[in-house]
Amino acid sequence: MTGPDLPAGDPDAEVRLSAWVHGHVQGVGFRWWTRSRALELGLCGFASNRPDGRVHVVAQGPRAKCQRLLELLQSGQTPGSVDNVVADWADADATMAGFHER
Repeated sequence: MTGPDLPAGDPDAEVRLSAWVHGHVQGVGFRWWTRSRALELGLCGFASNRPDGRVHVVAQGPRAKCQRLLELLQSGQTPGSVDNVVADWADADATMAGFHER
């Protein structure tokens, strides 16, 4: 499964969300905030600053919880200022553990 939209299906199915967050999201605690939300949801993955000013978020876990994290990233309630979030969905990769800031 890949694509920008979350496909319908079992909300407990394991998926991977890759989200590129555009806006003023570096140097404002955005990665820490994202890590906190992901851990509250029981997700694993990472949030990393990109050289072009974006933050790349990869989260893995149950479909419904990854969707909730995406909604939080798009909510306007984050540190800094999010202009746009581009998301892609894929099958989960069993190699991830914990949630880290990079």
